[in-house]
Amino acid sequence: MSWQIQLQGPINTGYTADLYVLDLFDTPQNVIDDLHASGRRVICYFSAGTFENWREDKSRFTAADKGRRLGNWPGERWLDTRSVNVRAIMSDRIALAASKGCDGVDPDNVDAYSNRTGFPLTYNSQLDYNRFLFDTAHDHGLAVSLKNDLEQVEDLVDHADFAVNESCHQWQECHLLTPFIEAGKPVLHIDYLYGADPQGHNIHCQHMDSLGFRSLTLPLALDDSYRFSCF
Repeated sequence: MSWQIQLQGPINTGYTADLYVLDLFDTPQNVIDDLHASGRRVICYFSAGTFENWREDKSRFTAADKGRRLGNWPGERWLDTRSVNVRAIMSDRIALAASKGCDGVDPDNVDAYSNRTGFPLTYNSQLDYNRFLFDTAHDHGLAVSLKNDLEQVEDLVDHADFAVNESCHQWQECHLLTPFIEAGKPVLHIDYLYGADPQGHNIHCQHMDSLGFRSLTLPLALDDSYRFSCF
C-alpha cells in the first residue's frame, strides 16, 4: 500500500498513493469526494489528546479539561482524557469523520500518560482511553490507527487496524512495532531526518523495507513542501 500524509497547505492529490491521511477539519469535502472517485481511501487526522485553540469545537472544552502546554506547539494543551466531556467531544469528532465519508481516523497524541500533562494519567487510564477511541471508530464503521504510543503496542495491536509512527528509527524503537506486521496490519512511518540526505535516505529505506514498514521522508510541518517515498 502506498500512502501520503499532508496536514497543512493546499492539498496535493497528485501522488499515486492508495491512501491519504488528511486533516479532519481543514480538508474540503470535495477533496475527499474526488479521492474516493479516483479509487483512493482517506484517513482523517485529529488530535485526540490535546486541546488546539484554532479548532471549530474549541469552545466545548472546559478549563478543567485543559492541562499543561504541549512543548513547542503553540496553542496546544494536554487534555484530561478521563473527562466525560473530552470523550463526548472526541466521539463527535469521530462521528464527523464518518459523516464526511472518511474511511478511517488517525487520532494523535494518544500517549499523554508518558508526558507532563498536569493530570495524574496512568498507563491503564491511557489504555482505557485509546480503547474507547478505537471502539467508537469501529462503531462508526471506520478503521483506526495507533499513533506512536509504542510502549502500549502489545496491549493495543488487536484493537487498532494499522499503526502510524513518527521517527521510531531515530530513537531505535522500530522493533516495538513488529507486532503490527506479524498481525498483518500496516505500519505507516514518517521520517523527518533525511530530506537533504539522499544517501542516508537510501539506507533508511533499506531498513524500513526489511521491517515491512511503508516510510515517507517529509517536512515536520507536513505541508507537502517536499516528499521522498521509500516505495
